[in-house]
Amino acid sequence: TGLLNTDCSAMQILIFTRDHDGATIAHVVDEVKRFRDQNPSDRLDFLLASGNVGVMAATNEAVDAAAVTMLLLVFGAISLLFFAEFRSWRATLCIVLPLSIVAVMCSALMALLDIGLKVSTLPVLAIAVGIGVDYGIYLYERMSYRFGHGDDLPEAFFQALRQRGTAVMFTAATMSVGVGTWMLSALKFQADMGLLMAFMFLVNMLAALVLLPAFASILLRKGGRPA
Repeated sequence: TGLLNTDCSAMQILIFTRDHDGATIAHVVDEVKRFRDQNPSDRLDFLLASGNVGVMAATNEAVDAAAVTMLLLVFGAISLLFFAEFRSWRATLCIVLPLSIVAVMCSALMALLDIGLKVSTLPVLAIAVGIGVDYGIYLYERMSYRFGHGDDLPEAFFQALRQRGTAVMFTAATMSVGVGTWMLSALKFQADMGLLMAFMFLVNMLAALVLLPAFASILLRKGGRPA
């Protein structure tokens, strides 16, 4: 029949799902495990599984396990390199905290639009964070330079905007429009990646322009007073 092996020691049980969403696959796997646990037998051994759903279930479990580790490594590497350059944990927080907030917003957008965490969307956060951090670095480098010349925070940020603000906004807009065209693709994973990356590029730019100076006003101090 094609459902048995040659010595009839193994038999395939087919389950047809209504879709291949992560929630559906996880529910099927959980129910199979629950049935196996509630019906133990010395003569039978229930094994999970092959086929498309089995492969997707294994992939989803690997992605879920890797997501937190990947983000921790990305933010850890960014923090380490930024600290090595500017030698200030306060400045590092001014850069990393906006990125963290935007990463949470991206996860919320994925949930809102029912975009699952999968192999095609997992790298989006890492790529977008790695590129989005540039906006904050562009601005903070000028701010740090102005701090060295005795400027306070408002003046330092104003000068940073004069010298780098247009470049930051133009770069973010150009990259967002470029990847945003992927949303027109007939391939869902490409459309999802285009939407998420365009969102991350734009919102990271706004975070650098708005949240970076806000955190700097709290964390960066000169002469014992808020800068």
